[in-house]
Amino acid sequence: MPHVAIIGTRGYPSYYGGFETAVRYIAPHLAESGWGVTVYGRPGQERTDDPALDPRVVRRTTRGTESKALSTLSFGLTAVLDTIRRRPDVALVMNCANGFWLPLLALAGIPTVVNVDGIEWERAKWGRLARFVFKAGARMTARFADRLVFDADAIGAYWRREFDRTGVMIPYGGTESRALPLHEDDTDLTGRPFALVVARFVPENTVAEFLEAAERIARHHPVVIVGSSGYGGGLDDAARSLAARNRDVRWLGHVADDARLFALWQHAGAYFHGHSVGGTNPALVQAMHCGAPTVARDTVYNREVLGDDGAVFVEPQPDAIADAVLAVLDDPEEQQLRGAAVLRRARTAYTWDGVCDGYEQALAGVIVRERAAVS
Repeated sequence: MPHVAIIGTRGYPSYYGGFETAVRYIAPHLAESGWGVTVYGRPGQERTDDPALDPRVVRRTTRGTESKALSTLSFGLTAVLDTIRRRPDVALVMNCANGFWLPLLALAGIPTVVNVDGIEWERAKWGRLARFVFKAGARMTARFADRLVFDADAIGAYWRREFDRTGVMIPYGGTESRALPLHEDDTDLTGRPFALVVARFVPENTVAEFLEAAERIARHHPVVIVGSSGYGGGLDDAARSLAARNRDVRWLGHVADDARLFALWQHAGAYFHGHSVGGTNPALVQAMHCGAPTVARDTVYNREVLGDDGAVFVEPQPDAIADAVLAVLDDPEEQQLRGAAVLRRARTAYTWDGVCDGYEQALAGVIVRERAAVS
């Protein structure tokens, strides 16, 4: 029975972000296929009461420093050191910032598959030192990883140009749920075409521009804002102020209830997706599985995921965003066409079954190659 150690997430099962969501599906899939699976995480991060928890998945926590600058590196190092002691057949490493520790795994004879994530050193939320660390980790990943995983073809093209490395493209998946009623706190939106944005409040997600556009949109239709920075700041203050002075704007902050969030996507008249960096965005894929009529910032990544005809693409300017969102909200037929288009694409290109199969093949491939090299 092959054994894999999964390093670089907050734990299993965790609902923090894209890596954690992927591992919630990958880990039980591998266990069902006969793999031994160990997922490393951080103390107190994984849920113990989740009915979907697969008891065949071994969960291990290691120590580290919980800070914006050091958490990934410190927890990654301690997880790698513990992995070396336990000698799995392969390690699945999430986040190229953990590239600094790949030489340790290589010296121990443990082959690695690395999900490089997006291009973190281009994100405005990071300071100069953090961007340097991410870029240096990427160079180490390019040198020492046995196989790379890109979540979008555009990310793979970037790594070929920048680091002369190829790999396999495995995107994120989504969950198609039954039709859901709006949450009891949102029932006043029933039958009203409303605009929705779901995003972490960082500059590259076009949040500031959408908040300005929302002033215009709310004169005609309700606006629902989901997300926050997680630590306060100017964008949180702007969202709070906008909602306080306009009864047709509501800011929900972070929504941990999947049923409520999925219902908002299902009932939205127009969903704005403003992410500008990274590859396949998990929130966008989930919105597609919910059939949300989508207006997206025009980037190579969003066009790859949505397809050229799957959404309305706009430049990151408040008036352009407002014009596009209002045009969709004012046209019920357009809403149906756009919603059906993104749902069709999600069903064919972004399923968890396909994602899990892709990871299993990548992991098995490096084990076979490592054993062949040894023999």
